[in-house]
Amino acid sequence: MLDVFTLFLFNIIVYNIPLLYGTTGEIMIEKSGSLNLGVEGTMAIGAVAGYLVGAKTDSLLVAVLVSFIASGLVGLLFSFLTVTLQANQNVTGLTITTFGVAFYYFIGNALSNSKGGWPKLSGTALDAQSQALHIPGLSDIPVVGKALFSHGILVYFGIIIAILMWLYFKKTVPGLKLRAIGENPAAADSLGVNVALYKYTHIIIGSGIMGIGGLYMGLNMGGTFEGSNCWINGYGWISIALVIFANWSPAKALLGTLVFGFFNTLRVQNAALAYVFPNTLGWLTKIPSHFFSALPFIITLLVLIISSMTSKDKSGEPQAIGRNYYREDR
Repeated sequence: MLDVFTLFLFNIIVYNIPLLYGTTGEIMIEKSGSLNLGVEGTMAIGAVAGYLVGAKTDSLLVAVLVSFIASGLVGLLFSFLTVTLQANQNVTGLTITTFGVAFYYFIGNALSNSKGGWPKLSGTALDAQSQALHIPGLSDIPVVGKALFSHGILVYFGIIIAILMWLYFKKTVPGLKLRAIGENPAAADSLGVNVALYKYTHIIIGSGIMGIGGLYMGLNMGGTFEGSNCWINGYGWISIALVIFANWSPAKALLGTLVFGFFNTLRVQNAALAYVFPNTLGWLTKIPSHFFSALPFIITLLVLIISSMTSKDKSGEPQAIGRNYYREDR
């Protein structure tokens, strides 16, 4: 009984930590006043680039760096189009998603049909480096030890990023300037803040963080390429909604990841929970499996509906989000 419950808690984290990467990356971008709907495509490009180079070098560190750089370049493209050329942010983001997912399938299918085939992880150093760590003392705690303290290094890296980002926004001068740009770029500009530089820098960094989340999904899938399903599988879209759920706070994104992760994990463990707890959860087996697959997206829709009904005064949404800044109009 406890083993099933522990496994359920474990899977909430291990299967859903990419949401934290996607959400924190998008929060950083939106704090600069930009709205990037290209999270799905950005994560896909970071996943493919990081995985392939990581498999070639057999190094997790190289894989993380490459995924960050590749997705950061996507952020650079988004910055150039929306900050310098003043292109529509919504259209640009959607275009990046279309391109990123198409890039994933193009590279994946090309390698799968090649002589060498898609590179596998089994037995490689990259696979070993991404496996769960054993933390003396903490990993041995009953129930919660395996659930919370027996994960791969990228899980803890994502949590550290969220905490550091929260401290950056709240406790540093550059973080304060970034928030000021998101609220009123003209006022920040009048005080000598280089709005374009701040936007470029944080869009690139935020996009790079998303890419690491994509890499995690590729590694977690065991490096298998499926021609019908993208590794990212809608996580980028959920991340955008999770930004709203977290009220644009990296700290709250940690909680939001667990909440969304709970419903997402029901998709794969509802039968086991119903078997172990027949009196209280036996009804789970009567629900069609397709409903559980759709549940994370249903929750996403509910979040968007509820957020639209929430008073803006209580929202952490940057006031200038999604609006291009024309310095000449200041």
